Amino acid sequence: MTASNDTPTPPPAVSEWGRVGEDGTVYVKEAGGERAVGQYPEGSPQEALDFFTKRYDGLAVEVQLLEKRIRAGALAPDKAVESVNKVSALVRDAAAVGDIQALIARLDALGPLIGLQRNQRREDRARKLEESRTRKQEIVAEAETIAKGKDWRNGVTRLRDLLDEWKALPRLERNADDELWHRFSSARTTYTKARKTHFTELNEQRESAGVVKARLVKEAEALAGSTDWGPTAAKFRALMQEWKSAGGAQRDQETELWARFRAAQDAFFGARDAANAEIDREYQANADLKVKLLEEAEAILPITDLEAAKKAFRDVADRWEAIGKVPRDQIKTLEGRMRKVEQAIRALEDEKWKRSDPEKSARADSMIGQLQAAITQIEADIAAAQAKGDQNRVKKLTADLEGRKAFLEMAQKAASDFTE
Repeated sequence: MTASNDTPTPPPAVSEWGRVGEDGTVYVKEAGGERAVGQYPEGSPQEALDFFTKRYDGLAVEVQLLEKRIRAGALAPDKAVESVNKVSALVRDAAAVGDIQALIARLDALGPLIGLQRNQRREDRARKLEESRTRKQEIVAEAETIAKGKDWRNGVTRLRDLLDEWKALPRLERNADDELWHRFSSARTTYTKARKTHFTELNEQRESAGVVKARLVKEAEALAGSTDWGPTAAKFRALMQEWKSAGGAQRDQETELWARFRAAQDAFFGARDAANAEIDREYQANADLKVKLLEEAEAILPITDLEAAKKAFRDVADRWEAIGKVPRDQIKTLEGRMRKVEQAIRALEDEKWKRSDPEKSARADSMIGQLQAAITQIEADIAAAQAKGDQNRVKKLTADLEGRKAFLEMAQKAASDFTE
């Protein structure tokens, strides 16, 4: 036999979703039959089938990635529809071997999901719009409240924060958003103008206060060396009252003027206190003498003989006045002890006078006489009733008699107090 020179034809390549024809054409199986997808002349039929199968795998990966992005909500609905349509067009006419219909079905299944996401986004937008409307209304109301107030320090900061928050909120329908913005802007303008007016007036007041306080400082410095302690102290008190009434000057000026005013005050009152301290040292001997007199005065208590106590106290009081002044920080204590003895004597005098009051004594005697006459009359009436056998009247008169006798006893006791 003669050997043939023809190269053997490789067996055709076949898979579940495609095949390679004898002429090298690659076909994909679809619902309506086969569709030619191309040729791969560089390799064997199996290599050709594998080449187009890998193309399908690439499409499957692209579909899978698109599914993940849409399910995660990474694409807006319109963009998602556009992407699905684009990939669907690639898949339907793809030069690839694989389950093309399955990919198309997966892409078609994304449509209802995109519809749900579209509805959800619409609801979210509506909700956010209402939240923005509510919040903007609240911002406007708060801004208008601030504009009516006078919180010049915190109000400006709060309005700035509200403006930043407004800018971050979604816009409303044009008319509604413009109306709220106009109110918000008007409130800010009203507040800003009022704040500017306030600080302008405040600055004028501070300048005026500076002029007044500069004058007060000069007057205080002129008084600083005075030794006319009483009248000058009164003048300093008047200057201080005027200083407080003048209001605050500019901060730097206020600090400098107050330092000078305070220095003048300190100089005067320091000198006065030093002089008073020296006087107090001189008066200490008087205080020692008055302490000894107090021992005599306090020995009068408790009082057993009012006239003797009064005489002894007058003697101590005369010597007390003759001694003279004591240190100021001891005046209250010493005078208080002396006054306590004097008050005890006066209290005893008052008590004695009350007991010997002629007017009250006469009234008591008159009442006793009236009660005694009434008792005599009631006793006579009881005797007459008994003679008539009128026991009810006897009983009533007897009760009246007992009451009159009780009053008589109290009146006699009161009268005895006036005679003691």
